Amino acid sequence: MPGKIEDYALIGDCETAALVDRNGSIDWLCWPHFSSEACFASLLGTEDNGYWKISCCDCEWTSTRRYRNHTLILETTFEHPQGSIRLIDFMPIREKFSDVVRIVRGVRGHLDVRMELALRFDYGRTVPWVTAIDKGIRAIAGPNLAVLRASVPVHGEDLKTVADFTVNRGDRVWFTLTYGPSHLPDPDPIDPEQALKDAEHFWRRWSRRLKYKGRYGEAVERSLMALKAMTFRPTGGIVAAITTSLPESIGGVRNWDYRYCWLRDTTFTLLALINGGYFAEAEAWQDWLLRALAGSPEQVQIMYGIEGQRQLIEWEVGWLPGYENSRPVRIGNAAAGQVQIDIYGEVLDCFFHAQHSMARHSERDFRVLALLLDHLETIWRDPDEGIWENRGGPRHFTYSKMMAWVAFDRAVLLARQLNYNGPVEKWEALRDMIHADICAKGFSATKHSFVQAYGYEELDASLLLMPQVGFLPGTDPRVKGTVEAIESELMRDGLVLRYDTSKAQDGLPPGEGVFLACSFWMVSSLKAIGRLDDARALFERLLTLRNDLGLLSEEYDVRQKRLVGNFPQAFSHIALVNAACDLEDGVRARSQRHNHRK
Repeated sequence: MPGKIEDYALIGDCETAALVDRNGSIDWLCWPHFSSEACFASLLGTEDNGYWKISCCDCEWTSTRRYRNHTLILETTFEHPQGSIRLIDFMPIREKFSDVVRIVRGVRGHLDVRMELALRFDYGRTVPWVTAIDKGIRAIAGPNLAVLRASVPVHGEDLKTVADFTVNRGDRVWFTLTYGPSHLPDPDPIDPEQALKDAEHFWRRWSRRLKYKGRYGEAVERSLMALKAMTFRPTGGIVAAITTSLPESIGGVRNWDYRYCWLRDTTFTLLALINGGYFAEAEAWQDWLLRALAGSPEQVQIMYGIEGQRQLIEWEVGWLPGYENSRPVRIGNAAAGQVQIDIYGEVLDCFFHAQHSMARHSERDFRVLALLLDHLETIWRDPDEGIWENRGGPRHFTYSKMMAWVAFDRAVLLARQLNYNGPVEKWEALRDMIHADICAKGFSATKHSFVQAYGYEELDASLLLMPQVGFLPGTDPRVKGTVEAIESELMRDGLVLRYDTSKAQDGLPPGEGVFLACSFWMVSSLKAIGRLDDARALFERLLTLRNDLGLLSEEYDVRQKRLVGNFPQAFSHIALVNAACDLEDGVRARSQRHNHRK
C-alpha cells in the first residue's frame, strides 16, 4: 500500500519528476514527460503496478530524511542496531535522457540491503520484456525503454529485478535507471558520483539567485524549488502538479489529472517567480503563455499540455483501484473544454505584471491581447463554469465577472503606459459597466458579502482576491464583510474551503478538504483589511501543514489531519510565496498597481 501523501518527497530534473516514500520506495515516476504513460503507478494501485524500493532487509529499522541544503537531492538515513546507511536520491539535470540515480552509502556498522525494481508501463498495466546487459538490465514495452545499471549484481525474481548486498561503513553502492525510446540505441551510462556533484552545483547555484530576504526564507526557497522542479525546461510550461487522481477526499470521486498548465495560474505564477527574483523562469513562463494563446481567440482553452497540446481527452483507468481506493483514476482533463471567463483577466494581469516588473512587452503582444478582449466583449455577460471548473452547469460566477473587469482594466493601463493605439475609451466603459454589474448583482445585502454567483447566497473563497486584484480596496466595508463572511461560513479549524460542497450544485458528491491556496489568500485579505497579526498567525499555522520536507498538496483534511489532493501542488506553493512576500512588503507587484491609477 502507498504511504500517506505527506510521506512523499519530490525529486526531478526540470523535465520529469518522481515521488519517493520515506521507506525508500519510488512509487510515482513519469517518463519522459510529466504526463507520460511510461510511469510507475503503485501510488494509485498496488505493488503489482510498479515500484522501486531500496531499504534494509531487516524490518527493525527506522528512517529520517532531509534535502541537502539548497538542493533537490534527497537523503534518507536508515538506522538499525547493527548499523546505518544513507540513501541518496536525485535526478541529474537532463541532457539527452532522463535518469534516476540512487546511491547507498554506509554510515555505521554493516547492514544487509535489498533493492527491488518492478518496472511497469502504461500506468502500471504493462509488464516489460527484460533482458540482461553488462552490469544491469534493459526493459522494453512498445515505445518505452528503461535501462537499469548497478555497481552490484542484479537478477530476476517474480517479475522483478532484485539485488541483495551488504553495505559496510564507507561503502557506496549505486543504481541508475535511464529512460529512452525503444527504437534507438541504449542510452550511454552516466557516472553517478559526477552526476551527484553536478546536480548539487546546479541546485545550489539556482538557490543563490533567490532575492527574498524575509523571515520565511526557508519556506519560500523550498516552494520555489518545487515550482522549478515542476517546470518543463524546454518550453517553460509549469504543471499544476506531477500527479493525477490523488483524491480531494479519501475514498471520494473528486480525483483529477493536474499534470497540465492552467492559464488561471499565469499571474500567480509570474508574481511568485518575480517576487523570488527568478526572472528567467518568469520570461520562459510568459513565452509559453504566448505560444499557448496563438490561434483564434474563440479557441483559447483554460489549460494546455506542457508543450502547448490542446487535446487533453479525459478517460478512466479501470485497472487501477486508486489511491486508498479513491476511484476513478482519471487521465486527461475534460475541463479543458469548459468556458471559464476568468482566464482572460489572468492573462491580461500576467502581461501587465511582466511589463511592470520586467519591462517586457511588445506591440505585437498587445495586438494578441486586443483580439482576446474583442472576444471577451462578446461573452462576459454569459454564464460559465467558473474558477473551480464546476461540472453542474454554467452560472454567472462573481469571480469570473471580476476577472473580466481585470482584463479591461489592465488593457487600459497597458495602452496608456506604453502609448499603444487601442479602443481605450471603449475598454474603460466596459470596465466600469462590469464593475457596476458585479456590485449590483454579486453582492448580498443579507450576508453583507459578495457571493459565489448571481442569484445565489453561497460564498466562494475566490472572492478573497478582490483587494489583491484591485477591484475594491481592503478599506471598503463590502470587502471587510466578504472576508468576515468567509471566515464565518467557509473556515474549518481555522482554514478555508473553496466553497461549501454540501450546498453547491457542482455536479459532484459533497466532500473535500480545506483548500490551501485559498487559506494563503486569506492571509493577504486579512492584511488588506488591517488585521496583520491575524494574517501572520494564519500564515504560520499554514507552514505547519507542510510535510517534513516543506512540501504541500492541494488540500488538507482537518478531520484526519493529513494532506489530500494532488502533490506537490504548484498553486499551494505559489500562494505561499506570494503571501510571504505580501506579509514582508516584498517586491509584490500587485501592491504597486494602484499607484498607476492615481
